[in-house]
Amino acid sequence: MTKPQSTSSVSAIVLAAGLGTRMKSRIPKVLHKIAGQPLVGHVLSALKNAGVERSIVVISEDAKEVEQAVAPHPVAIQTSPLGTGDAVKAALPLLAEDTQDILVLFGADPLIRPETISQMIERRRGPDNPAVVVLGFRPSEPGNYGRLITGEDGALEAIVEAKDATAEQARIDLCNSGIMAIDGKRLGGFIDRLGNDNAKGEYYLTDIVALAHQDGASCAWVEGDPDELLGVDTRADLADAERLMQNSLRLNAMANGTTLIDPDSTFFCVDTQTGQDVVIGPNVVFGPGVTLADNVEVRAFSHLEGATVSEGAIIGPYARLRPGAKIGQDVRIGNFVEVKNAVLGDGAKANHLSYIGDADVGAKANIGAGTITCNYDGFLKSRTEIGDGAFIGSNTALVAPVKIGDGAIVGAGSAISKNVAADELAVTRAPQKAVKGWAERFRKDRQAKKNALKK
Repeated sequence: MTKPQSTSSVSAIVLAAGLGTRMKSRIPKVLHKIAGQPLVGHVLSALKNAGVERSIVVISEDAKEVEQAVAPHPVAIQTSPLGTGDAVKAALPLLAEDTQDILVLFGADPLIRPETISQMIERRRGPDNPAVVVLGFRPSEPGNYGRLITGEDGALEAIVEAKDATAEQARIDLCNSGIMAIDGKRLGGFIDRLGNDNAKGEYYLTDIVALAHQDGASCAWVEGDPDELLGVDTRADLADAERLMQNSLRLNAMANGTTLIDPDSTFFCVDTQTGQDVVIGPNVVFGPGVTLADNVEVRAFSHLEGATVSEGAIIGPYARLRPGAKIGQDVRIGNFVEVKNAVLGDGAKANHLSYIGDADVGAKANIGAGTITCNYDGFLKSRTEIGDGAFIGSNTALVAPVKIGDGAIVGAGSAISKNVAADELAVTRAPQKAVKGWAERFRKDRQAKKNALKK
């Protein structure tokens, strides 16, 4: 295999071949989502934001879903689960020969921060030129984590697994996260010398620290926040990661000028964008691809996904914006209104109980309660066009494809299947019929029957 040529001096190997059996899922572990993005996607985003241009993802055989999810990043196949060292070995042929630093991370550690990655690269390039830099952390319960053994000078001397630690070493609270930054010129040699003389018969990447010392090279460590080093192995871990991610996203939104009435009940997606002076009510959920301009209000119990909302619009309560919804300035989307793949012009209103799908709604048009756009005929979807200033009466069905002209009025209760010209009135109700005295006769008849049944 020809090695790729690259001017990038930093590459990353993301280990994503684990089966995730404790997740009890048919979905590969790294594809479970928090904040709307797969776990491995968060890791790759952090690497990109840290300036790492080339990331290689190590996957297991038959993991096509993972390969598709991480594209266009290249993948390496680990044919057998023989440990972290073996996984890194699978990725080595895809690294450029001039790579100065190689990061090794885990695809199920979604909370790693770009700042921490940058700190590791900076330490790897320190004046003492450490061959290996390990990311350590201090969990509240060190438990089964490996311990980082440091010398008086602060250098990393060894990594001791919990099961092999002495009583004194077990009291050390500085633990191994497994994330490393390694000298690119040395990594291949380290991997070639790894042994598997252990209970599992696996090749452990942590053994390269001892190999580096055998070569007379130094090793170092940096410390990360325990929260960012949460690895997801179970559904409970996934919930913890979601909680931590949401807390971070909420704080970021508020720091950038968004008011959250009840932060704990607001759920963002990782790509949600909110402008200044946005107000978000309780129990609002954002799916992927939502952008809110300045001065937008999203009221309680609304759900938004794939939607763009312009300045001054009010959404909800109990509204749903689906992918393709484009909401203009000062638009009103009220309770129990659903908008999908539709554009609402500036100042348009749909205040309650309506479905607007595959439609173009003009500026200052009014959509009455109970209005629906009948956009699907069982085979194809068609669009509805509603002109500027048009008024659609309550309980109207607009059977697409259909056009309502500027300023036109559609009477309540109509089913419109033909175009309506500008400023026309269109009504399709049946004529009203009155039968004199019918209601009184009806009541007497019903009461008589009810009395007979009681007897």
